Amino acid sequence: MAISSYHPPTRTLMGPGPSDVNPRILEAMARPTIGHLDPAFMDMMNQLSQLLRDTFLTGNAVTFPVSAPGSAGMETCFVNLVTPGDKVVVCQNGVFGGRMKENVERCGAEPIMVEDTWGEVVDPNKLQDALKSNPDARIVAFVHAETSTGAQSDAETLVKIAHDHDCVTIVDAVTSLGGSPLKVDAWGIDAIYSGSQKCLSCTPGLSPVSFNERALEIVKGRTDKVQSWFLDLNLVLGYWGTEAKRAYHHTAPINALYGLHEALVILHEEGLENSWARHAHMHQALRAGIEAMGLSFVVKQGDNLPQLNSVVVPDGIDEAAVRSTLLNEFGLEIGAGLGAMAGKVWRIGLMGYAANPKNVLLCLGALDAVLTGMGAPINSGMAVSAARQVLSTD
Repeated sequence: MAISSYHPPTRTLMGPGPSDVNPRILEAMARPTIGHLDPAFMDMMNQLSQLLRDTFLTGNAVTFPVSAPGSAGMETCFVNLVTPGDKVVVCQNGVFGGRMKENVERCGAEPIMVEDTWGEVVDPNKLQDALKSNPDARIVAFVHAETSTGAQSDAETLVKIAHDHDCVTIVDAVTSLGGSPLKVDAWGIDAIYSGSQKCLSCTPGLSPVSFNERALEIVKGRTDKVQSWFLDLNLVLGYWGTEAKRAYHHTAPINALYGLHEALVILHEEGLENSWARHAHMHQALRAGIEAMGLSFVVKQGDNLPQLNSVVVPDGIDEAAVRSTLLNEFGLEIGAGLGAMAGKVWRIGLMGYAANPKNVLLCLGALDAVLTGMGAPINSGMAVSAARQVLSTD
């Protein structure tokens, strides 16, 4: 095998992540590497933490990016807050609620499951009932934006119910941060994690997290060691937690952090609410085109996540063949279904830099062409014009 420099193909990324990366971010990542304890780098870290606080809409001092993907942000929350023997109520309405359950079990705790049909939001009444039946539960964990289905649960209501029962909350915001309304302080979220590769349009590999004082009291009050050395907040915050003097914990991914900093600067320039509105507008255009084709969405409107759209595959169509054709002939990536939805849906992402009119029209036109060529029972030639009508409105 001949070994040479790697040059990836150019793709349009409209799957569940990663999303298209703004060229400004790629340029930022190519800047000179300096030491992770360099005073200039520490100045950038201070800015980065503040930009993350602005994006999460929180004043939490402990707000920083974990040096690993969103799954590590999830583990950071669980290993620091969950102790052996705890009862943790886990709301599951898709794949990623299941991953929360895995984390609870690996921490030696007992998961109390609140299950809803995939494609539906978490039912607050079911959570209420579970907490009444388990008054000794300490933590409630749920996914705000379920990436496997595109359902967006009512985080504010779920947090209030948890607090009414004296529980601390852990929230998955991997796909919602920057793309749809998320208000950490106003909603009272105690611990939250996200990812750099979704609506922030950065490269994968970083996981923004935030902890309020209520959550930190649990961490500080532990009598046992946190299960992970690398993710132990008591140690990590020696590097991220004190602006005046930072101590070595690990070698931070310096250039990746440049990229996240630039991504948050771009978001700051656009304005958080403007970003939310842009994602919603691009979703409405995509929805108009998909429905004009005669296709349908898994999640009902109002419960849906604008930036992740699960579309039902027409009867008799090989969904994998469609994705393969889109990739090979149009350079367009969309996602497959996961778990119970494997083979039944496509997941189309409109996240961050990828949430733009050009991508919406490319996706609809390409999908229309491929499905028509396969003889699918759709309304050919209708999608793009329907989307254009929406895009022409403010």
